[in-house]
Amino acid sequence: MTQQKYNAAILGGGSFGTAMASILAANGHGVSLWVRDPETAAAINLDRENSRYLPGAELPDGVMATDSLEEALSKADMVFVAIPSKAFAEVLEQARQWVPDGTLVISCTKGIYADGFLLMSELLHQYWPHTRIGVLSGPNLAKEIVEQKFTGTVIASPDSELCQTVQSALSCDYFRVYDNPDIYGVELGGALKNIYAVASGMAAAIGVGENSRSFLITRALAEMSRFAVELGANPMTFLGLSGVGDLIATCTSSLSRNYQVGFQLGQGKSLDEAVATLGQTAEGINTIKLVADKASELDVYMPLATALHEIVYKQQPLQLMIQNLMSGEYKHDVEFQLAGASQ
Repeated sequence: MTQQKYNAAILGGGSFGTAMASILAANGHGVSLWVRDPETAAAINLDRENSRYLPGAELPDGVMATDSLEEALSKADMVFVAIPSKAFAEVLEQARQWVPDGTLVISCTKGIYADGFLLMSELLHQYWPHTRIGVLSGPNLAKEIVEQKFTGTVIASPDSELCQTVQSALSCDYFRVYDNPDIYGVELGGALKNIYAVASGMAAAIGVGENSRSFLITRALAEMSRFAVELGANPMTFLGLSGVGDLIATCTSSLSRNYQVGFQLGQGKSLDEAVATLGQTAEGINTIKLVADKASELDVYMPLATALHEIVYKQQPLQLMIQNLMSGEYKHDVEFQLAGASQ
């Protein structure tokens, strides 16, 4: 059966937006990649690569970059939004007039919007209520995607037809797309794991062992799911690619931007120095403060997030994170049980 072809707009020419553009174009879909800067758009079209974010990765012919939102969106059947969380609402407002009713819109941003503690899908519902909304999340390091290394991801939406369409558009021999109706849980997993990638980078910088790193990652998963369930997510979502899968990738890979920032902080650099060295957005830094404040408001026990907030924003010693883990409340290893399971 011949696969249906779509016109896709990618809003955001960072590493992940560029990787999605590459897959879609290679699958035969038309792709407009929107970037803010006209010189960047011209360079991408001329050189067939995004030299700032993914140098050396050749883009398929079907990718056309533009600095015009109208041009990018004018023929789009589906829109992938890969804008940093700070600028997400601003771009949605600017682009609203060119997005027709019923357009499929997929958020690829793993962050939380500070004003109102909103996830990106909630912003989409607010600014583009006339569209059909999904979230793409998983252990998806962009550099590995464009190198065509085997990768799995999750499209989350209660709209099953949207999920099937995105699965069809993106799936190929190295990129596998699973679905999940729990849009909120999948999105929270993608946002929350960034916090713990910063923690893991810090821990690596001071030379903790593998036992310690496994301990940290496992308790991070418990902390993430505890917080997400308080906000209405399904704890089982965190056993999937957007939960434990994404957590493992970002906490163990030096390709992870949040891990890199954490590593720099662990080496004694200031937050400003660490972010400047990275030269890209590390969503985890903003998320740490938002989640620590929200956890305090909801009275959710989150020793790692709380310690990270003290370390990053109040210059407390890194040892505080280890102390919080070792001297915290005694808790069950597994907090969520299946109905009827023995306690």
